[in-house]
Amino acid sequence: MSAFLNAAATSVATADSAEGPACAEPLPVLGRDVTVPLVTGGEVTYAALDYAASAPALQRVWDDVAAYAPYYGSVHRGAGYLSQLSTDLFEQSRVTVAEFLDCRPCDQVVFTRSTTDSLNLLAAVLPADCQVFVFETEHHASLLPWTNAQVTYLNAPRTPGEAVATLERALAEREPSPSSSSWGDPKGPALVCVTGASNVTGELWPVKELAAAAHAHGARIVLDAAQLAPHHPVSVQDLDVDWVAFSGHKLYAPFGSGVLAGRADWLQQAEPYLAGGGASRKVARREDGGVDVEWHTTAARHEAGSPNVIGVYSIASACKALTEAGFDSLVARERHLIAKVREGLAEVPAVRVLSLFGDDAPRVGVISFVVDGWNSSHFAAALSAEYGIGVRDGLFCAHPLVRTLLGSEPQAQGECGAPEAAPGERSLNAIRVSFGAGTPDEHVERFVRAVQELVADGAKWQYRTEEGRCVPAV
Repeated sequence: MSAFLNAAATSVATADSAEGPACAEPLPVLGRDVTVPLVTGGEVTYAALDYAASAPALQRVWDDVAAYAPYYGSVHRGAGYLSQLSTDLFEQSRVTVAEFLDCRPCDQVVFTRSTTDSLNLLAAVLPADCQVFVFETEHHASLLPWTNAQVTYLNAPRTPGEAVATLERALAEREPSPSSSSWGDPKGPALVCVTGASNVTGELWPVKELAAAAHAHGARIVLDAAQLAPHHPVSVQDLDVDWVAFSGHKLYAPFGSGVLAGRADWLQQAEPYLAGGGASRKVARREDGGVDVEWHTTAARHEAGSPNVIGVYSIASACKALTEAGFDSLVARERHLIAKVREGLAEVPAVRVLSLFGDDAPRVGVISFVVDGWNSSHFAAALSAEYGIGVRDGLFCAHPLVRTLLGSEPQAQGECGAPEAAPGERSLNAIRVSFGAGTPDEHVERFVRAVQELVADGAKWQYRTEEGRCVPAV
């Protein structure tokens, strides 16, 4: 390993760890001191409470990337020093991610653009006649990629036990596959896709139990860990999942990279996800004018083109930073923030928090709710314009789940400033607040206070609809 990589490893091992694993303070993130204007006058420090969409970059990640940037070079392509250094960094990042996920020795770590890209890659390598089982409660990234498979969409469960029972029943009832003879199982290949933590309710799913149910019925399972990995440790071996997918931008690592890690056989047996340089080991012209291609059997088979080495390194840096901060400490602090938000919202009768599994279900820092008589876009706009708080409103790329929780059918959003639903009526959309390792107490305290004030006193400003969004009127 180069001198630069040795220095970087030393930096990673010592930064932010002087006080040991008991991390009582939020981790430093970019943007923590950014101020934004309020429509009512003055400025306030921005409260970023939309971590479930994209978490702010950890300062440590940014510093590591900045230290590497002058040494940036092409990966797997050049004989020059910077190219060799960048290749070492890229491949060492693969090792770091495998350690972060506690992968099996034979697992492959494939770098992608995002969770969505990872799951589309897995969908592209499914064996013929593979049956896929997915709950309707999934994010669209997990719900939609399986267009070339026989898909069974499972109804939303109301308890973790019901989720396991629903899956077991569906797997037991599946029909034999035409390819069963070549597969070795009378019912052919099957895959279960499940989230680790809901991007709508934050609730943790019984992944280990679902994996056991899948394997008992001859199926494999992929874990969408986009919302789980930033908040809780993810062990491929302990959960006994076949694959795990997550995104860097939710793991405090910007630059557009993701991961698909897990069993190599389906990946090696399929045609490359993208055809091009890097995926091919040898290409030769044939006498008939065509070409013969020998593809790599390593992760490179599905990483054609010049890879996003900075994005990959940022993921590895974030994995190390979270590991060294200590998930026990991070989880304890997040539970403290969750309690603050839930207790504050419980004091507002007009607020209804959305949940599948009930109030006592374990969860990460993702909470969605509706406010009687308020248009969700109007409420979110007022939080931003009048309090400097960034949240999300809408259906959160999980339309079937949110509509199930709201008990509503697809409808157009109401005009900004007009009630979306009268008190006691069903809301059409929801508001989501989400936070994590970089969130200070003041941000969630300001949020709770803002909700209470808006419900009690109404918005202080006028708002209008612009291209489907609610914005402050000039």
